[in-house]
Amino acid sequence: MYASRWILAPIYAGMSFILLALFVKFFEELYHFLPHILEISETDFILTLLTLIDLTLVGSLIVLIMFSGYENFVSRLDIEETTEKLEWLGTHDYASMKIKVASSIVAISSIHLLKIFMNINATENDKLLWYVVIHLTLVISALLMGYLDKITKH
Repeated sequence: MYASRWILAPIYAGMSFILLALFVKFFEELYHFLPHILEISETDFILTLLTLIDLTLVGSLIVLIMFSGYENFVSRLDIEETTEKLEWLGTHDYASMKIKVASSIVAISSIHLLKIFMNINATENDKLLWYVVIHLTLVISALLMGYLDKITKH
């Protein structure tokens, strides 16, 4: 049963392909954005920047989950002393990883909500209400997870 944890290893390796797909999407957005940088309005400029930031946050979240999840559930990464090592590697337990994921989701949701507010005329009021409710649910969930983590450590 203990050896079955290795079933997760290909899943974490497969996340590299998700990261590669995100890389392609990021540079596709950049490719479409740069030629029109002088022509677009300030609102469209900010919306595009928010999209790029959103993609970056998702990529960072994928890396965090890949490395922390592998180290927590499969095996320690054997990185040579001469190789550059991420400072946080090996320091995240499952609880702290959960908090970081929840915080990242809230940040991504915030950016998405800001994009909606920047283009508010294109969104129906009932949908806008649901976006806000879902975002507030994510915020409250992250706060509660952080609070529960804090009280369980004492």
